[in-house]
Amino acid sequence: MNPLLHVTGLTKAYPGLRVLADLELAVAAGEVVAVRGASGTGKSTLLHCLGLIDRPDAGSIRLAGDELTGLSGDARAKARARRIGFVFQAFHLLPEFTAGENILLAGRISRLDPVEARNRATTLMTGVGLAGRAGADVRTLSGGERQRVALCRALLNRPHLLLADEPTGNLDPATAAVVLGEILELARRDGAAVVIVTHDPGVAARADRRLELRDGRLHALT
Repeated sequence: MNPLLHVTGLTKAYPGLRVLADLELAVAAGEVVAVRGASGTGKSTLLHCLGLIDRPDAGSIRLAGDELTGLSGDARAKARARRIGFVFQAFHLLPEFTAGENILLAGRISRLDPVEARNRATTLMTGVGLAGRAGADVRTLSGGERQRVALCRALLNRPHLLLADEPTGNLDPATAAVVLGEILELARRDGAAVVIVTHDPGVAARADRRLELRDGRLHALT
């Protein structure tokens, strides 16, 4: 089976520092891969390249068979909005919008049909225990609830690729375990390729594969 995400020869350097060096990565649809590594090894750089935020110096990123690295600026923005979902440690919700409005922003950016977007948002919120909370002020939500809203936003467009950067880092252990379970369940159900960057061994243990970023490349962990 061809991987949904296929990365070959990915290289990224900054003046005096080579961060990624001919990195290889393949992730199947519905597969969850955890990436660990010491601070400063390039985990954020890897996510930024995979998420089309930064351009690599060399290499190929193919998603669902399409080459993404050579896209123009506008095409990169469209691909990022429509095909890639992001979940961050800090949630990045807009306080002036309700929970539902924060989720629907992803649909507006990618020009998803408004009715389809609302139906999808309702389904996602119900799936993570937020049924009927679309009108809630996000400033009144708990950390776990905010992360659930952020997850729904990331999955609204049924992305091929879900990137999560320490998604449970701001949550207490019990809430983190629940939210992580929801991330894994929803992403696998939708058939997304999932890459989670984490320092938490408990989070990594629940992934299908565990990798360590070291010396610019990914190495398998047992």
